Amino acid sequence: MALTGNERATNGPVPPDYEVVDGEHQESRRVASPGYYPSLSGAEISGADRSGCFPGATFGGSHDAPNQVYAWQSEDDYPATTFLCTREPHELFLCGGNLPSRKGPWSPGPYVARVDPTTGRQIWRTYLENVNISGNWIGVNNLNVLQDGTLVSSWSNQIVRIDPDTGAVIRSGTLPSGEAPASDSHFKHLTVAPDGTLILKNQTRAKGMTDQGTLAMVKSVRKHLDVPPSVFVAVDPETLDVLDVAGVPELAATPHGITMFDGRIAIYTCATDAAYRYFWDPDAKKLSRDESWTVPYLSEGQSTGDAPGIMGDWIVIQTNGIGARVPSSVVAINQHDPSLKTSVQAFGPLKRAQMSLAPPKTCIDLDNDMLYSADAGVGKVAGIVLNQATGEMTVQFVVDSTTLTFQPLIGPKDKRVLVLSNMKGALPVMNAVLDFVTSKYTEQVTWRDAATGRLLAESDYFEPLTFNSLIVPGYGGRMYYPTNERFLTLCVRPSRGE
Repeated sequence: MALTGNERATNGPVPPDYEVVDGEHQESRRVASPGYYPSLSGAEISGADRSGCFPGATFGGSHDAPNQVYAWQSEDDYPATTFLCTREPHELFLCGGNLPSRKGPWSPGPYVARVDPTTGRQIWRTYLENVNISGNWIGVNNLNVLQDGTLVSSWSNQIVRIDPDTGAVIRSGTLPSGEAPASDSHFKHLTVAPDGTLILKNQTRAKGMTDQGTLAMVKSVRKHLDVPPSVFVAVDPETLDVLDVAGVPELAATPHGITMFDGRIAIYTCATDAAYRYFWDPDAKKLSRDESWTVPYLSEGQSTGDAPGIMGDWIVIQTNGIGARVPSSVVAINQHDPSLKTSVQAFGPLKRAQMSLAPPKTCIDLDNDMLYSADAGVGKVAGIVLNQATGEMTVQFVVDSTTLTFQPLIGPKDKRVLVLSNMKGALPVMNAVLDFVTSKYTEQVTWRDAATGRLLAESDYFEPLTFNSLIVPGYGGRMYYPTNERFLTLCVRPSRGE
């Protein structure tokens, strides 16, 4: 693939800005979720609450003058990279190989790798499964760094702890899949509770379906096939023994978030019919569903919500996760009183033949009472303020940006930066849905003032991001951009005016 202007300007690997690394590491230790390694990006999406906010990460450009984006490709190839995690500043890990095509033969995977954070050179790679041998359903999996520094990853009905220095599998375990056969279950969702217990939830595909990848689940739902319900599983982080199991009334296709609520460990998830709350009791080692907090949240015609965002007293949910012919909305539900519910439509009515498609969850900036909504079908992203007293949401800005991925927030409270991807279709007449299905598009990264949406920097257009992945911050003001073949390292610096 020909080099872009950003790559030609860089002409080699992207080293960190060493002057900011120590400050990034100290701030990351201050805000780290309990149970996770205190690193800049030690979790799939920033922590147990999955806010997508990384206050320790650095934006290396100017807020007031022109900026230059630099980019470089990883030295080695990493097929279907989805998530990258840091531990210490000189350590970078990734997972990949978990996006098989619908029909075989498939590339082997999933796998976990340790790579050089500057060059992308592989240090080790551990394959966890080969779908051609097992025949199991493989979807996108995630990667987290536990408080003791070991890596943990789950897929299918399996879970492993991995030695970060050697890549050796230290321990493995098998997870109960509830009503779904093990071959139709996929434990993508792994989050660490404040006491260190691993809380997992599975996705399922319809019985008899042989399609691979996460889209097999989406296809099952859109075709109204009989899809088994999900289950929550609590797992000991050291032994990987299963401590308890609790069923969900329906398929909960998107990840859960964990927070403390009135002194209890609360787990929030949403599905098509309702949003649900569960509790984990670390003393009794029991999962339980809170029957008083079952909240229908969809308007007529809307499709399932994305992973819930935890925002103070409110749980916020982005709707139309698998697309709809009606506008998307963000719904806020009060944690103490679920009858208190508000919503906002940030993008207005759909145009003729337009479709709403909003798979990424709302990203949350609790420090500034802001959340962010992205709808690729209409090609826009909104910044929204939530009033903690009333739950009322007010749209602060709307920008043109077509993105199917999460919207990370980086930097301190008073200079927060919103990082977005932006798709550009090869054929102007196609919409984002068709662009995605055909893969005939390129994608760039933009950095914006998170309070106003004002553009601060924009990259060239690169090969598309891997589906369901995240542009993740790295130490020294870098960002990592995963693709189906490798990953890119990017940074922003003030323009030199040459």
